[in-house]
Amino acid sequence: MQHVVFNQKGGVGKSTITCNLAAISAAQGLRTLVIDLDSQGNSTRYLLGAELPDNMPNVAEFFEQSLKFTIRDKSAADYIVHTPWEGLDLMPSSPLLDELHGKLESRHKIYKLRDALEQLAEDYDQIYIDTPPALNFYTRCALISAQGCLIPFDCDDFSRRALYTLLDNVQEIKADHNSELKVEGIIVNQFQPRANLPQRMVQELIDEGLPVLQPYLSASVKIRESHEQSMPMIFLEPKHKLTLEYVALHDALQ
Repeated sequence: MQHVVFNQKGGVGKSTITCNLAAISAAQGLRTLVIDLDSQGNSTRYLLGAELPDNMPNVAEFFEQSLKFTIRDKSAADYIVHTPWEGLDLMPSSPLLDELHGKLESRHKIYKLRDALEQLAEDYDQIYIDTPPALNFYTRCALISAQGCLIPFDCDDFSRRALYTLLDNVQEIKADHNSELKVEGIIVNQFQPRANLPQRMVQELIDEGLPVLQPYLSASVKIRESHEQSMPMIFLEPKHKLTLEYVALHDALQ
């Protein structure tokens, strides 16, 4: 299964959700890959740490190859690295993604990621794609390539207003480019059950018939420690409340 984690609003937890769900897949024995399409590289640093080697293969090099004529292209697998966690691999991000964006768009390379995932389908049971906080070339690539779309929601009014446009954009890409794409659901992140506003906002989404997933992911300072140590929750604190919520959410998606 290929999942794209997408929201046009930044700061809603895309990278955190991507890496923690992927880590749980790997911990459960599934061959798992994360593709980091966000030039900020949060998923890359989360899984590999802050100190990254200069010569590390990355997703920008994968896309750059498509702009050059070569007799023999490298395979998509050549741009993948292992993480410290067994069964969990990564196609890292690079700041060069920003530089390549316009060139790739003008040369109509929008299907290159889909072709790569077709190559990798036999190697991985689960693929999670982290995306930039914008509907740009890379996000469209991901939505065209994936089977499911997961939408983080952080109980913020701006996030809610953007949700309807986001869902329309996903449906348009489904209609025009990827008939297999489905919205797997809205992931409620940083949920505070004792606060009135988050409860009301989530209930309104449910009342409108939107696919809100359960359980909701609790707000916790432990996730900051997880980021700092570059260690997803399932490896840092496997019995923590937030970890168990992630596991239940992961299993509900299978």
